[in-house]
Amino acid sequence: AKAREVYGTLTSMLDHIGWSYEKDEENFIIKSGVKGDDLPVEFIVVVKPRNEVVQFISHLPFDMPEDKRIDGAIAINVINWKLVDGSFDYDITDGSMMFRMTSSYRESTLGEELFKYMIMVASNTVDGYNDKLFMLAKGMITIQQFIENVNE
Repeated sequence: AKAREVYGTLTSMLDHIGWSYEKDEENFIIKSGVKGDDLPVEFIVVVKPRNEVVQFISHLPFDMPEDKRIDGAIAINVINWKLVDGSFDYDITDGSMMFRMTSSYRESTLGEELFKYMIMVASNTVDGYNDKLFMLAKGMITIQQFIENVNE
């Protein structure tokens, strides 16, 4: 019941701000995206009744190639050290990357302001780093240049 209420608040907020999205009400999932400065930012929001959390997940639309996997691990570590909220997850076995932000609704009510915050922070974070990670993946910059760029 609580998960349905949280999901309803989330969809109401998206409707209220005129955001287009696809919903899977049975599984409490919302799929949407935004046009980033460089690459599109796709995201999924999942309300998880068992854990009583809302998760915002954004898979990057490319993977680190095999010869760049160690650089990718270093890059994700450098980014995560700087982040205040949320984090990037990285699978070194296939080079896939995603941004994840989680908020608990256990014994609390999540309102529209928190959802707006999650969407804005996650969208801005992914948009701020996906192009740099893409350049690293494609060999356009070295890991040293990546680190210097992120630390500017």
